Amino acid sequence: MGEENITRIHLDGKEYILIGTAHVSKNSAEQVKEVIEAERPDSVCIELDEQRYQAISEGSKWKEMDIIQVIKEKKASLLLMNLAISSFQNRMANQLNIRAGSEMIQGIASAKEVGANLVLADRNIQITFSRIWGNLGFWGKANLLTSVIASIFSKESITEEELEKMKEQDTINAMLNEFTESFPRLKTPLINERDQYLAQKIKEAPGEKIVAVLGAAHVPGIKEEIKKEQDLDRLTALPPKSVVPKIIGWSLPILILAMIVYTFIASPSAGFDQTISWILWNGSFAALGTAIALGHPLTILTAFVAAPITTLHPLLAAGWFAGLTQAYIRRPSVKDFETLSKDVFTVKGFWRNKVSRILLIVVLCNLGTTVGLFIGGTDVIKTFLENL
Repeated sequence: MGEENITRIHLDGKEYILIGTAHVSKNSAEQVKEVIEAERPDSVCIELDEQRYQAISEGSKWKEMDIIQVIKEKKASLLLMNLAISSFQNRMANQLNIRAGSEMIQGIASAKEVGANLVLADRNIQITFSRIWGNLGFWGKANLLTSVIASIFSKESITEEELEKMKEQDTINAMLNEFTESFPRLKTPLINERDQYLAQKIKEAPGEKIVAVLGAAHVPGIKEEIKKEQDLDRLTALPPKSVVPKIIGWSLPILILAMIVYTFIASPSAGFDQTISWILWNGSFAALGTAIALGHPLTILTAFVAAPITTLHPLLAAGWFAGLTQAYIRRPSVKDFETLSKDVFTVKGFWRNKVSRILLIVVLCNLGTTVGLFIGGTDVIKTFLENL
């Protein structure tokens, strides 16, 4: 690996040395070490946020996580995506017998060796996910979760030569590449905004000589964005919540309840059948999703009972109740948290680990409930129209 992966920028009396790396490559880590030792910069910027830095420098902090709190804070889907990305990166690194993020680890170590300031230059990954999430409708979110989870179970192998070609993408981009082709607007929060954020953090790094260790996908964008002033407050603001989902969320259950009440008045027997249909469709699909995630029998029963009720209340979700039930019945042990990042390498491990199984229960139960809502709602409308 030579100078072709290094970009030098002179701007406002400062020198910026950008190293374009692959996030799982021995060569990248070696080059980072060589460049920092040769240049002895005032600051070293790495493409990590505080959360990922802690995970790399202190090891996995999964064992400190409160899974019940995660469910209550409605973060199960985001955590599942985090796990998927960790699994994707670690699987490639494991195949090549190197540690994931070794070039960032080397950047941290080399910065200490030469006495340089260490700058965590990337945007918080939860903000990036939230801004991606905010650009999607319901089916887009379901599609994204499906593609991310599917990537966990991919058995495709990759050579280090092929890996070097992946310099066009960082880990998150590599996973979501096909999805951004289907949803081009996701390129903005995923790549463009991070280019702007990284560029500003690099520009603000103390000293006159700055080395930045970056996924090579970001280098072209940063070369342009570093010439401008970026508004970090704008780039870290959470997307405003649209009122449309709220309107639909409240209107749909009110409409369904009104139809059921009218049908009961017009024909009590038809109203009874209509109610039973609603309960069975919603409950059955929620229970099916929970069963696919290998939930405890009581968890499956909870999903069945909760779904017909929670679908009529936009602030509640059957998956939360099912996940909490599973967490109380099969509470994860310290070992489950410690082995989580390794267990998600395989389908069997993903279902075996009590933590990842709870997350799957929340997500699959909610997906099942949504299917049940559409089918059950259609049946309610059909019965209503027949009794007009």
